[in-house]
Amino acid sequence: MNTVFWFRRDLRLGDNEALTLAATEANGAKLAACYLVDLSKFERLEGIRQHSLVESLRSLNDDMGLSLAVIQRTNLDEAASRLGEIALSLGAKTVIASRAFDPEGVAEQNRVGLALKEHGVFLKLVGSNYAVTPGSVSKPDGTPYRVYTPFYKAWVQLLELKTFDSAESVLKRTDFAVTNESGQLPSATKPSPIRVRAGEQFALRTFDRFKRRALNSYDELRNRADISGTSHLSHALAHGEIHPRTLLAELDDTPGHEVFRKEIAWREFYADVLWHNPHTADDYFEPRFAGMRYDSGPEAERRFDAWKAGRTGYPMVDAGMRQLAETGWMHNRLRMIVASFLVKDLHLEWQRGAAWFEANLSDFDPASNSHGWQWTAGCGTDASPYYRVFNPVMQGLKFDPNGDYVRKFIPELGHIKGAAVHEPWNLLDGYAGGYAEPIVDHAREREESLVRLEELKQR
Repeated sequence: MNTVFWFRRDLRLGDNEALTLAATEANGAKLAACYLVDLSKFERLEGIRQHSLVESLRSLNDDMGLSLAVIQRTNLDEAASRLGEIALSLGAKTVIASRAFDPEGVAEQNRVGLALKEHGVFLKLVGSNYAVTPGSVSKPDGTPYRVYTPFYKAWVQLLELKTFDSAESVLKRTDFAVTNESGQLPSATKPSPIRVRAGEQFALRTFDRFKRRALNSYDELRNRADISGTSHLSHALAHGEIHPRTLLAELDDTPGHEVFRKEIAWREFYADVLWHNPHTADDYFEPRFAGMRYDSGPEAERRFDAWKAGRTGYPMVDAGMRQLAETGWMHNRLRMIVASFLVKDLHLEWQRGAAWFEANLSDFDPASNSHGWQWTAGCGTDASPYYRVFNPVMQGLKFDPNGDYVRKFIPELGHIKGAAVHEPWNLLDGYAGGYAEPIVDHAREREESLVRLEELKQR
């Protein structure tokens, strides 16, 4: 029978549980594959986010022979209503989609489900974008984990790595319906700092390159900012161009593979935490930290602007922020460094940095963004976190030992050779290229952060 599938953050054909079910239920009849665009939301996105989505949709549409129906309306309710109309025109009583678990995704599927109900159409939610569905991992007493390590041990036991139909299989047995919206991609209204490359096939090639290039040494080199030691799959995972199950199925028990498995589990841990605590998308996991003394006023805003622009005077922090601005991506080690600097050197709330990341990361993921920030800020899921204050100079010396990463993104320091680039204030010509002097004294601000923590504890 004719069937309708709603693509969400699962923009791929292969190893897609919900799409495999839709193709099976169609059983050779027409399958209308749709994507909903809330134009009011799309137009608020920054350029990198707009272009990332458009390129993911473009690739998927090409893979489907230009039959992807991209329903663009001024709001979600109107787009969902059009989805219901398409279902009725095909005689389909069900729309199939992958289930979301983050607060915004849950709200979206609830609204779409209600709009479809008005047309007499049922929304069937199947599977997820995770190897283990959020909410499935629990302690022996049935409560959720709040600490990663025991979560990981339980998560591994629940892994089922049987993949679903390949893209080739889906294409071979599916007759995609053509609608008025087929092939009509949204147009980005803002520029992107880079040309975005996206899509399922690009993700699979990226994974193949990673396996040859860096997977076996991932345990040793993933934190090095100056070399390509990471997978570069975060964009693909965020848009669902590849499923974590596909990655996990290729791993063995060697050290590099095991650490990569654990990094995937961090993503799933944060999704689980957010599922159980939906308020933590933009609020504190540990509520007492809302009462900490944070800075405000003109000087705080000036420092925040310097952080965003990569002009704090700390090379490792500034290189990370400029990498974000220039590429829409930032090395994970740098994400921790710049987050620690914002919260513990500049004494600003984590939500401000998380919002900046959300606006500018091509790989934005709501759970990973919120809880990555909270982990570094010391108010998230960790046993004794707040005392961890990243020293930006020592982090640079350790994870960019020859200074190559800093010089790549800070041309003002290009004249400084080797590791000395991390401390330009020690050189007579350190500021010859016009680099900014430090806006704060790290040692002093670290002590100030600990004083504020003691104030909080006293309350």
